[in-house]
Parts: sequence; structure tokens; C-alpha cells
Amino acid sequence: MTKRIAGITIPDSEMACAAAAAARAIEPDILYRHSSRVFLFASLIGVRRQLVFNAELLYVAALFHDMGLTTLYRDSQIRFEVDGANAVRDFLRGYGVPDDDIADVWNAIALHTTFGICSHVSELTGLVAAGVETDLLGMHFDEVGRLERNAVLVEYPRGTGFKEQIIDVFAQAMANRPATTFGTVYADVLERCDPNYRRMNFCGLILGSDWKE
Repeated sequence: MTKRIAGITIPDSEMACAAAAAARAIEPDILYRHSSRVFLFASLIGVRRQLVFNAELLYVAALFHDMGLTTLYRDSQIRFEVDGANAVRDFLRGYGVPDDDIADVWNAIALHTTFGICSHVSELTGLVAAGVETDLLGMHFDEVGRLERNAVLVEYPRGTGFKEQIIDVFAQAMANRPATTFGTVYADVLERCDPNYRRMNFCGLILGSDWKE
């Protein structure tokens, strides 16, 4: 039977079910529930804005958007967003998804932490970012009503201490690749959680470069 949460239908195609199974197997529960809420909030916002979007691709993008934070990529030295984007690209290719759609999902994941840009790239990219902003930052509450939020939380609860716990998950994922946080919000995470972390300074890099002038 098709499952609906807060009026949103959960995609149940072979590809969607495989994506959910992969996320459930790889991601810790806190990330899996977060990713599921991201899909639902993004969908609710898309409906409210009367956007035309591919729910199946949005579902896959939401489920994979934090894949790069898992232990599979703990030794990676590239940005976690790119790890997740590359993982979803390989996954989608296995289901014969057109290249343009794969590129759209790749961008949605790679850019989801780049505030102020996502909404100008594509509807899918904008919606993934909006879903993340809703779940982590409490934004877009004017587009996702209290009853809808409560229905989502019944199915995928945040749990006690979610705010502190999710920051800790981010910090653990960045611990072995602190350089990748330069210019991103994750510099804030390490600055808060790692007493030995020193963020790079853009102005310092310019002034300290090999150029004489």
C-alpha cells in the first residue's frame, strides 16, 4: 500500500526502495531520519510553491545528501557533499537515469550547504536545500504548517538532544578532513567542537600568497 505522510506520497518504485534501503543500511539512524524529513519538508514546500518536480529524484537526492558524512567516507579528503554527490551519480546510473537528471541530483547534493545559490540552480536543487534549511535551521515554517511538521515528526522524530547530536555527527565526519571546511559552514562546526582547529582565513591566503604585489 502506498504510504503518505503529511499528505506527501513516499515514492515506492524499485529505484526509490533501493535508495531507501541503501540509506537505511549505511547511515546512522539520526542521519536517516533527518534525510527522510528533508524529503518530506522539501516536498511540502514544493507543493506550497506550486512547483513541478520529480518526487522520485527528490527522494533519492534527500536520502543521499548526507551520505558523505558516513563512516564509508571517513578517510576521504574531499568535501563530504561531493562524496555524496558522486555516490548518488553511481547509484542513478545503475537505474538508467538520463544524464541531465543525474547532473541535477548531483548538483542538488553538492550544493546543499551553499546558501544563497541553490534556489537559482534548479527546482530540485532549491528544494533539497529548503528541506535541509527547514530541518536544521527551522526556516520556512511559513510554508510548512505546524500540523504538517507534527505529522512528519511522528514518523521520523528528531529525538531528544537532536541539535547537539547532529552537530557532533558533523564534527566527527570532518575530523579527518578539516581543510575541506574552508569557506563552508562546517568551519563553524569544527571551531565549536575541536579545540585544536584553526580555520583558514581567505584574506590571509591572499596576503600570504607568492605574488609580490
